[in-house]
Amino acid sequence: MRIIRGKYGKRRFEVPKNITARPTTDFARENLFNVIENLTDLEGKSALDLFAGTGAVSWEFVSRGCGEVTAVEQARVQAMFIKSVKEKLGDTVLKLIKGDVFIFLERAKESYDIIFADPPYNHPRFAEIPGKILNSKAVGPGTLVIIEHNKDHDFSRLPGFRRHLAYGSVNFSIFEIEGDEKSGTPDKTMTEE
Repeated sequence: MRIIRGKYGKRRFEVPKNITARPTTDFARENLFNVIENLTDLEGKSALDLFAGTGAVSWEFVSRGCGEVTAVEQARVQAMFIKSVKEKLGDTVLKLIKGDVFIFLERAKESYDIIFADPPYNHPRFAEIPGKILNSKAVGPGTLVIIEHNKDHDFSRLPGFRRHLAYGSVNFSIFEIEGDEKSGTPDKTMTEE
């Protein structure tokens, strides 16, 4: 795994052979972050990475100046890898939640500036995920939501849809919730690693 830009830019970490995640390609991640940085200044923002996998997107948020990054990952191997990278970097910005994304969203009390979700393409509830995110308290006025998906999904009819991006076989749907205020308090009911 490679962090592309920012304070940890060009750092590489060996991903375990038994990892089951499908990481976002470097090409797609670099282009996506170019778009994100044209939409908003990441400095000091709060970001939520759902189905974090290797944590590549989380670390990109941290490296580019987000003030608070929460990575939610249920799989043990992936969560341990994210934790090991955190330890190697001596990072204090990233918070790892080892838990189920659906439960996290149901219990969310805090809204984020940016939410990224990269569910497994074969997840049995894949089609529900964007709606679950958009209807959760993790989304507040001004939240930017990005869903990674394959070409078989079209989320353009959901509220707040702004644009669709495609980089090879990787697709992103971007949503922007109107407004600029956020409120809430952090949820402490999930396991922090």
